[in-house]
Formats: sequence, structure tokens, C-alpha cells
Amino acid sequence: MAVKYKNPDLSGIMNVYKEKGMTSHDVVAAIRRLTGAKTGHAGTLDPDAEGVLVVLLGKCTKLSGKLMDGGKVYRAVCKLGETTDTQDASGVTLRRRPAVCGLDEIVRACSGFAGGYEQVPPMYSALKVGGRKLYDIARAGGEVERAARFVRIDGIRVEAFDPPDRFTMRVECGKGTYIRTLCADIGEELGCGAHMESLVRLSVGKYSAGDAVTLGRLRELAAQGRLSGAIMDGGGPIG
Repeated sequence: MAVKYKNPDLSGIMNVYKEKGMTSHDVVAAIRRLTGAKTGHAGTLDPDAEGVLVVLLGKCTKLSGKLMDGGKVYRAVCKLGETTDTQDASGVTLRRRPAVCGLDEIVRACSGFAGGYEQVPPMYSALKVGGRKLYDIARAGGEVERAARFVRIDGIRVEAFDPPDRFTMRVECGKGTYIRTLCADIGEELGCGAHMESLVRLSVGKYSAGDAVTLGRLRELAAQGRLSGAIMDGGGPIG
């Protein structure tokens, strides 16, 4: 049975700032309730990550693939010396090794990934193998072989180093790049392992964090009858 929407003709794009603790699905579902329109998004963010989530309304949901093909910019904090099963801070620690590298070594290791590389997708991801999502297999205690695939790294720059074991990097990349896997791979290159401690998506294509609106602010605008002002690129009146 077809889903009925309160505003089936509403189309547009929202630049939303997803905050920590929410899934991308949570945000999309909340905006669906606010707008009454069909909703989707262009690129998932993990619950612990924050930043730009491009939410698509109505006919603009068809643009998801095109927007996901565009460039993305992230800022990640990488913790050296600890590997986890999820490759981020939410996971179980698998191994600890001394992190004795300096800034020059970190910069050199990061620069080796510039241009792109063959990346093995993490087990804790939504990719499917044999019809099952990898994270479902991982949560059941399983692991399957994943083929490496080329990911594009348009730019990578170390922005700060907090000795002895933490650094911040800015990454410009293409579709399908897992930043937590990049952190883990940089850690292996340095010989001490690593995981991603935090992540902010700064932009998706032309949509930047500086222009994004939080879900809380969208709720305020909805209560004031001004939600239409947050819809861009083809948006129309609500209700």
C-alpha cells in the first residue's frame, strides 16, 4: 500500500546539522513528521558523528545518488595506540600499542593516502553481503571477507597534534570513504594502530556546516510557521 503524505507535492533540500546521539534515520523521520513530505538523505552519518546531513524532500529524493557522488569534507580526531572492533570510540578495544611517533611521522603517514587508496570496508557498516548488512553479521559475532575498493582522497591535512597520541585531520574525499577506516589504516601505517575518536562532516558538495540548521531550530521554525525558509533548491510552501 502506498504511503500517504500530508504534503505529497512538497519538494526541496534541507541542510541539517545532525548532532551527536542521533541516527540519520532519526533526523529524517523527525523532518518527515514536521513537513508531511516524503523524505530521504544524501549520505549517512554514524550516531556518534555530527555535521552536515543533506535531507531531501519529495521529488528531490531522486537526487540522492547525484549528491552522494559529490565531494565531502570531514574533520576527524584520531586516537593512536588503540584499535577497536568498530574502528571508532564506540567499540571494544582489541589491542593497545605504544604511540611513539611525532608530528613529522604523522604528517608523512597521512600524506601517503593522498589521491586515494584501496580501502577495505569495515564490518560495522551498512554494506550488504549475501543480502545481509555487515553490521548485523558483526553484531552476531561473525565476520566475512570484504573486497577492497578504491576511495578517492582529494586532500588530507593534519591540523593539530596533541602529544603523545592524538591528532586532528581534515579530509576531503569522494563517495564511499570510511573516515574511521582511514584513521585505522593510518594507525597501521604508523605501526601503533588507531581509531577515530570523533568526526564532524563539514560539507557535502555546496552544503556546509556553517549554513546548516539543527533539528531543534527546525522545530522552532515549524512552531512559528516559518519552516519553508529552511527549504532550499526547489522548496515550496508547507501546508
